[in-house]
This record gives sequence, structure tokens and C-alpha cells, in this order.
Amino acid sequence: MDEYKLALTLVGLALLGAAWVPHLVKRNALTVPLLFVAGGALVYMLPLPLPAASPQRYPLIAERLTELTVLVSLVGVGLRIDTRFGWRRWRHTWRLLGIAMPLTIAAGMWLGYAWMGYGFATALLLGAVLAPTDPVLASDVQVYAPGEGGEDPVRFVLTSEAGLNDGLAFPFVGLAIALALATAGEPMDWGQWLAVDLLWKVLGGIAIGWGVGYGLMHLIFRTEREPSLSASSDGLTALAITLTVYGVAELCHTYGFLAVFVAALVVRQKESDNNYHKILDTFAQQCEKLLMALMLLLLGGALAGGILSRVSWPEIVFALLFVLVVRPLAGWLSLLGTDLAQRDRWAIAVFGVRGIGSLYYLAYAVNHARFHDDEELWALVCLVVVFSIVLHGLSAAAVMRWLDRRRRGEGADGPTQA
Repeated sequence: MDEYKLALTLVGLALLGAAWVPHLVKRNALTVPLLFVAGGALVYMLPLPLPAASPQRYPLIAERLTELTVLVSLVGVGLRIDTRFGWRRWRHTWRLLGIAMPLTIAAGMWLGYAWMGYGFATALLLGAVLAPTDPVLASDVQVYAPGEGGEDPVRFVLTSEAGLNDGLAFPFVGLAIALALATAGEPMDWGQWLAVDLLWKVLGGIAIGWGVGYGLMHLIFRTEREPSLSASSDGLTALAITLTVYGVAELCHTYGFLAVFVAALVVRQKESDNNYHKILDTFAQQCEKLLMALMLLLLGGALAGGILSRVSWPEIVFALLFVLVVRPLAGWLSLLGTDLAQRDRWAIAVFGVRGIGSLYYLAYAVNHARFHDDEELWALVCLVVVFSIVLHGLSAAAVMRWLDRRRRGEGADGPTQA
């Protein structure tokens, strides 16, 4: 059989599944990733000459595919948030970013160093790679389409956190890379890391996202006397926003993930009642579903190909601790003293899904420096992602429905981000 034609068939199945499968399991949406992973494993166990689903064998392809998937997801997430930006309105998000995320990185680094026996650079990389919550795989705990509400505290905080922390994990991934290079003999410049990686790339990414997003906002929604993109009903603009903002941000050596999310937020604030926002969101979701389906089929193929062959009981303990203890505890501690109900605080803390973003950061890091053992790192990170897909997927939809019922019973059936 022709390998290329088989690959095209696989992409076609991914497209069909992305459109069809969610309707079959709409009562439990987070099982969609689980079904795609299982389907990918099944396909790759058949005696077919498919391209190897191996990030170690194709590291650059793994990096680019995961990068594009996260990018499209980020613009979709930004376009769906109705709550206007504000320090008070986003106060719970700032706590997760400023407290929970550093705690998660530190805990992951300590477990990697003390439990797994990794060196400092590899342990830091492990913590940084696994710290961000994923915007791709967490559809059932995110806000609804533009203008449809659903911005209760749990959905809003988890959505806004996923949008921002993908970019904010990058400085620590960069630090791990710098430390790994220093171990190999290159000089370590802490001042450059602080000034460039931590300050310039974060602040510059936010500024570029705001500036380019502001320009795109006026291009899309011009005055009624002039032609506008919003009158075209063309959702392709969502992809244009993604690629334009990301390209400008990366060319300026800032964090493109952060810039894309900020730009999408800025565009969303303009003429917020305009139906064109739903058109943009629909197109972004279609692209995201296709890329997500393809990535999860390949993840299933990697599982069938033995990517977890290096896993033993220390890795299993690490993965369970990270998913069941580290993130929930860090999230819960970060929200202490807030006005959130106890059940909402626990839901936010527990449902920090790990996914495609973690795979991207690992692919990026191992393409830029040499770490402890690439195969072992891929096995461990994939194990954490699979555990998250299974554990969160089988519980999130039911928990969110229960929270919605409690909220309606208490007369709080609407956005609460005042």
C-alpha cells in the first residue's frame, strides 16, 4: 500500500471524526479525546504501512504540529470569552497564574529531582512542561460560544487560565534549556534570562498582541459607511488573526502564544454583540477540532508504537501524584481567601487538564538542548497526558452538570464575573 495515500485516509478519518464523534458523546464531551486516542492506537496496531507516530523520530514535525494546534485553540479561547478584561473581574485567574502555576512548577521540579532522580535542568523542564493547563482538550470545562454565556466562575477561570498560562510557562522552559546548555559548557547568563526571556518576551508578547489585535479589530469592524470584513461572513479571518499575530510576535522575539490570546481578547471586545464573533469562533473551532483529532490519533499511534515502553512504577507514581495531588493542591491553595464557593474552588483546582501544550513544550525543549533521556521524558509526559485525558474525561462533564444544577438551584444561573 502507498504510505502517502494511507496518511491522507487517516487525515480524512480525523476530519470525519472531528465532525461526527462529538455528537455521539455530547453528554460526556471530554471522552472525545479518549476515543480519538483509542482509535489512533487501534489503527496503528493494524498491519498497515502508516508513517511512524514517533516524536523522537520526527521531532521537528512533532513540534510544529503541536504548536499549530495550540495556536488555533488559543485564538478560539480568546474569541469565546465575553467577560471584559479587568483586574478585578479576572482576579481569580491572576491567583492561578501567580500562585498555582509557580507552585506546580516547583512541585514538578522537586518530584523530578527527588523522586525520578533527574538533574536540575531536566527536573525544571519537567515541572515547566507539565504546569500549563491545556486549551485544546478541555472543551467541557470552558465557556460557551460568544454571546451564549456560561461564564460561571469555574468555566471562566479555567478558560482564561488556559489562555494565558501557555505563554507564561515559556520563561521556565527557556531557563531549563539554558541550564541544560550550561551543563554542556555554554555560559549561563542569568541577566539575559531575566531581562529577555522573563520580562521582554512576556511584556512584549502582551503589547504586540494588544497592538496588532487593536489594528485587526478596526480592520474587521469598520464604520458602517465603509466596507468591513465582518460583512463578509468569512471565518477565515480567525486563521488570519492567528498566523499574523503569531508571526509578528515571534519575529520580534516575544511569546507568540501570549500575543495570539491577547489579540483574540481585544478583537472580542469590539462590537461584542456582532454575530461575526460567532462566525470567527465556529471557524476556529472547526480548525481546532481537526488538528486535535489528528494529534490525538497520532498520540494513540505513539502509544501503540511503544512510547510508554520506558514506563515503570516510579513514572506511574509520578503521573498519578501530578494529576491527582500537585495541580489540585496548588490550585486550591491559590484560591484560599477568595469569595468562591468551596465546590467551585475544588472544581477549578482539580480540572486543570494536561494535554497538547505539554507535548509542544517538550518537543520544543528537546529540539533546542540535550536533556537527561529524551525517550524517558517523552514516556513520562505522555503518561501524564493520558492519565489526564482518562481521569478528567470520565468525570468533568458530570461534575460540571452537577455544578450547573446547584447554581440554578441557588439562583445563580448566569455570569458572575462582575
